[in-house]
Amino acid sequence: MMTINIITPETNLYSGQIKSAKLVGIDGSFEILQNHAPLISVLAKGKIELIDGEDKPQTFEINSGLIEVANNNIQILAQ
Repeated sequence: MMTINIITPETNLYSGQIKSAKLVGIDGSFEILQNHAPLISVLAKGKIELIDGEDKPQTFEINSGLIEVANNNIQILAQ
């Protein structure tokens, strides 16, 4: 499992344990799974699609953002 925090200037959209995350980067879509290599990337307008710890899908729309992945921790700063 991985821990994720999705934060906007207004609120904390989501915090919790997840199994996977699909995102849209400026060069295309990508997926984060457990033990992913460290990563920092710019996110484009699109959906963040999560599978939470109970195998339930969660979806969030963003206009842009940044993602940092390290040691099964994901931080997303989104607009």
